[in-house]
Amino acid sequence: MIHSHILWDFNGTILNDVEVGFESANILLTRHGLNELKSIEEYRKIFCFPIIDYYRKLGFDFNKNPYSELAVEWVSIYNENVYKAKLYDGIIRLLNEINKSKSPQLILSATELKMLKGQLKSLGISEYFDMVLGTGDIYAYSKEEIAINWANIVKPKNALLIGDTTHDKTVADAAGFNCILVANGHEDKQRLIETNATVVDSVNDIIHLL
Repeated sequence: MIHSHILWDFNGTILNDVEVGFESANILLTRHGLNELKSIEEYRKIFCFPIIDYYRKLGFDFNKNPYSELAVEWVSIYNENVYKAKLYDGIIRLLNEINKSKSPQLILSATELKMLKGQLKSLGISEYFDMVLGTGDIYAYSKEEIAINWANIVKPKNALLIGDTTHDKTVADAAGFNCILVANGHEDKQRLIETNATVVDSVNDIIHLL
């Protein structure tokens, strides 16, 4: 292993919650009289960070429905359905392989920290991670500042961020990390390729790149 630290995005990278995200969006849209997304492919084409922009793409008018209220409502819907989400195939094997290298593994996520730690515990994978970096609230504006602050303190020699969105590449560039993006998460593969990151089809393809 050549990387000093491995930072993992969580949703869509470790946890396969894409269908839950898709279903939760459609429930929220239906409640507010907006058109549902027709497919996961359509969902992947519009999903983005900051999440407030994704809500705009879904068609929400914040003058009618403030983002702060929609975010709370969406989290409630998501939490009712997240039990359906499972770890991606190959994740446990990869986490174990990285552990053998002694490279510290961290979670870097836009998910609210308490919620994130609860998910890791319920999935039985907390012990794989030396640190969990999440946001202070549920609004998921950006994890870029978190990554930069961590990098300024730790000064990693050669850190790698593994994620599933164009935002992960933006975060990696801002913090000086290498980046691998997995194309079966929350964003369309073509959008990932356009970032010039290393793009793989699944986590099973990652072990050969470390």
